[in-house]
Amino acid sequence: MNLKFMQRALELAQKAAAEDEVPIGAVIVDPATEQIIAEAHNQSQHVLDATAHAEIEAIRKACAKLGQNRLWNLDLYVTLEPCTMCAAAVSFARIQNLYFGAADPKGGAVINGVRFFDSPTCHHRPNVEGGIMEEESARLLQTFFRQKRKKN
Repeated sequence: MNLKFMQRALELAQKAAAEDEVPIGAVIVDPATEQIIAEAHNQSQHVLDATAHAEIEAIRKACAKLGQNRLWNLDLYVTLEPCTMCAAAVSFARIQNLYFGAADPKGGAVINGVRFFDSPTCHHRPNVEGGIMEEESARLLQTFFRQKRKKN
């Protein structure tokens, strides 16, 4: 685990917030070379696609860049605990390690909710470590939604 990659995910989340997207950022890394393979932030509002979560977008970019549908031996850093859809994508992509910032008691599916990786139908279980730069990730989300509520 390398904090500089979570810091980059946080920068992407800040970019998402500036674009009025839910502030979540994701970075896919080759831990052997410490090279970023792909990165993304939430895009659902701008592309009008409910599946355009940061994790899904980063996985799509990494698969396209590498010309394959499996991301063996790669790590994913994301600022928020993945939802069920994103956890399934992580599993199908065969991500080796999943590092996330803030836990998501309402929508998370890794340590909360359905706990997708513990499901008997889950074909691949990455190593998971949560709580990385958790305070910064949570604060960014809380500030974003507080400002949204004030506008409404």
